[in-house]
Amino acid sequence: MKFEDEVGRRRTFAIISHPDAGKTTLTEKLLLYARAIHLAGSVKAKRASRGTISDWMKIEQERGISVTSSVLQFNYEGSALNLLDTPGHADFSEDTFRTLAAVDSAIMLMDHAKGVEPRTLKLFEVCRMRKLPVATFMNKLDRYGLEPLELIDQVRDTLNIDVAPVNWPLGMGDDFKGVVDLRTREIIVYEGDDRRGSEMTTSRRVPFDEAEELIGSKAFERVSEELELIQHAGDVYDHDRFLAGEVSPLFWGSAMSNFGVEELLQFIARNATAPGPRLTEDGEEILPTEPRFTGFVFKIQANMNPRHRDGIAFMRVVSGKFERGMDAVIGRSGEVLRLSKPHTFMAQERSLVDEAWPGDIVGLYNTGKLRVGDTLAFGGAMKFAGIPRFAPEHFGQLRLEDPMKRKALDNGLEQLAQEGVIQLFFSPGQGRQSPFLGAVGILQFEVLKERLKNEYKVSVQFVKASFSHARWVSGPPEALEWLRTTHGYALVEDRNGLPVVLTDSGWNLNYALDNAKDLVLHEVEPL
Repeated sequence: MKFEDEVGRRRTFAIISHPDAGKTTLTEKLLLYARAIHLAGSVKAKRASRGTISDWMKIEQERGISVTSSVLQFNYEGSALNLLDTPGHADFSEDTFRTLAAVDSAIMLMDHAKGVEPRTLKLFEVCRMRKLPVATFMNKLDRYGLEPLELIDQVRDTLNIDVAPVNWPLGMGDDFKGVVDLRTREIIVYEGDDRRGSEMTTSRRVPFDEAEELIGSKAFERVSEELELIQHAGDVYDHDRFLAGEVSPLFWGSAMSNFGVEELLQFIARNATAPGPRLTEDGEEILPTEPRFTGFVFKIQANMNPRHRDGIAFMRVVSGKFERGMDAVIGRSGEVLRLSKPHTFMAQERSLVDEAWPGDIVGLYNTGKLRVGDTLAFGGAMKFAGIPRFAPEHFGQLRLEDPMKRKALDNGLEQLAQEGVIQLFFSPGQGRQSPFLGAVGILQFEVLKERLKNEYKVSVQFVKASFSHARWVSGPPEALEWLRTTHGYALVEDRNGLPVVLTDSGWNLNYALDNAKDLVLHEVEPL
């Protein structure tokens, strides 16, 4: 297959949603219909049931939440799909933001009983900022919820984007029978009694004009009126406008019972965005079809195999052909790195890969040389525009229960900080001992404790610190000295050696700006 054809068949996308909208369930069902797995799991499975593929960490399986992005690679209808399942919980927003930097499009999942929720709105704005095309899947039609026309108006008005239904629901709750394919004017009726949908559900297509007997006169009349309304008032799907992020194609279904999943998967495989260009720090546009290999690290995951204490750097291939064993230059340090054991993924499961193409996600063994945001390139150093790290809002320190575990704790904190679970801040003159911990969300500290216990065999107690604000600092030495010697401020360093100020109020930050000449405070890590 030609290089351009390999690039053109790649589809790299993420699923975004408010917590509990059914994101992990939808992920499982997309894998099921792509025949990448044979039996779908349940997020809140009983002990005898199999768990989900994407939620592979122990804490995820126990709590029924996603706390880290998961990479899932599979083929469907000739397309090579790279699905990045992201955390829905706001406390893990940094992981989601980093992941959205590595995809070309997104599926926005909504609970049709709740419509646009706050987390959905925030994630959609990130997609808009990154100019990502977004398809919408209105989920949980097996339950009763808001009326379809009301939901369309809500999405259009709240998100300020045109919405173009691709199909239309036949009822909801116990009366949910299937969907109408608006392109062909056929109804797709789902069959089978398994409302949990662990196996693929069969369906059949019937011309809409012949569907009255099948779905009943009352339902047929109601749907006919709704179709007439959306035909005159709704937005029409336009592929170019979708790719430009101006219109969101809308699908209806139930991930739990499999209704509508196959239609969504077909759309993504056929119509989602192929790999796009990426800008360097100098503003140069690197096209995916350029022959030189380039890529960037958007995520680091520690202990995917706890027996080996290995760290994996997830790299998005931007241009050229990636080959196993090739050398690449790290743009930040100029160091040459041999990429000798690259992997592709099905969540925790991995396999060696000999070659990869733009749009693909490749896992690289990381011994500490790679960081999130690093650029890798063949033949010489270059830098893509970086992935931001946000100032934490919650702070604390750890109290070690067994002092003999100090080395294991330091190792665990270093690896998990590389991954982005928490941020570490060190006091000058104290080495790397007893760092302050920072997190965007308070639940990150719970995840840290659980992972230290499960993966490093270290038990700790978390002690909350009095700080509530952190800012990266730049400016002349006199400004930093003012912070160092003024009461109410702790001047520390992050794990990359950059100065950071910690304080307990926003007023203190404004006071510092007014009194420390030429001081600059950054909410996002300066690149």
